[in-house]
Amino acid sequence: MAHFQAVTLYSPISTSIGITRDYFPKPITRIVPTKFKTNKHAVWKHGLGMKFKSKHTVWKHGLQLKFDGWREPTNTLNCICKAQIDSGETELSKAETRNQRVLQVALWVMEGVYIFWLFLLPYAPGDPVWAIKPYTIKILLDLSLNFFFILPLANSAGFHLMEAPVLHPTVEALFNFVIAWTMMFAPLLFTDCKRNRFGGSLEALWVVQMFLTNTLLIPYMAIRLGASRSSSLSKSQKVKSGIQLVMTSGARIIGTLGGLVGFICIIWVLFGRDDAGFGSLADRWDFFLDYIKSDRPGYAFIWDICLYSIFQPWLIGNNLQNVEEDKIQAVRYLRFVPYVGLVAYLWGLANNED
Repeated sequence: MAHFQAVTLYSPISTSIGITRDYFPKPITRIVPTKFKTNKHAVWKHGLGMKFKSKHTVWKHGLQLKFDGWREPTNTLNCICKAQIDSGETELSKAETRNQRVLQVALWVMEGVYIFWLFLLPYAPGDPVWAIKPYTIKILLDLSLNFFFILPLANSAGFHLMEAPVLHPTVEALFNFVIAWTMMFAPLLFTDCKRNRFGGSLEALWVVQMFLTNTLLIPYMAIRLGASRSSSLSKSQKVKSGIQLVMTSGARIIGTLGGLVGFICIIWVLFGRDDAGFGSLADRWDFFLDYIKSDRPGYAFIWDICLYSIFQPWLIGNNLQNVEEDKIQAVRYLRFVPYVGLVAYLWGLANNED
């Protein structure tokens, strides 16, 4: 769509794009056009206080000029409005572009800090990836076996086809909380209105995110702030298939599962493995604090929770148009509640295509 700039006119003035209707002795100041939803043309109005009497609309050069006319019977047939095509951006759009560029740079810097501080440098708690100990690898494998508490709960119910590794309940809860939150990001990413700006595979990005959390999500958040590759989603991007179709059509199921796992995490911290001698709630809390101060994966999970708490309301706020109309208001406010807001978005996601 073309950009327009505001102009001040004095009647009578002859213009290439305009309407000759009434004579106004006072200057007419243009206001910024708004987007017209049904036909996507610019809508213009002139400002003459409350003295508007009649409305007129014309089409010329693919533009819609809409204004209110003030009848002056003794003075007619003089130009009263003009749309001037601006060769550049409006001041508002320029400011928005500058802000987005600053935010992009900040996100790329954050990506560098995230990778170097959490993966490569030896200064953060625990060991960097190049000096990881076998014990840390074993803990990660055991946590993976206890994915979503399936094995521990099955053992508690009397099913012992495979024994669940016994780990501290706060460690298990932290791991499953972050993984469940990551899982729920899939429908949000697959319905993101700016996903066409990402040139790669969103499915691959999300699969990597399940293992490396924010390692690729931060770059995605930066890339989606860049220039659009096209004015709208392509046909291939609109038609979901495979994992995207499963995740978006089953968003409520994903949200329910994520909400259930989050609830179990809370219960697990308080009462999980009560017969294994992990002590009182105070003892568990002390262990948890020591754990995140000495273990690199546990420390990184705290970073992930903080970053997800920022990205969740950001992404949901950009995609409220995907939510069912009667749930928009609730999702608008709940999006700021970590974890819970994403459950609300998935429950409110409208079951339609772009």
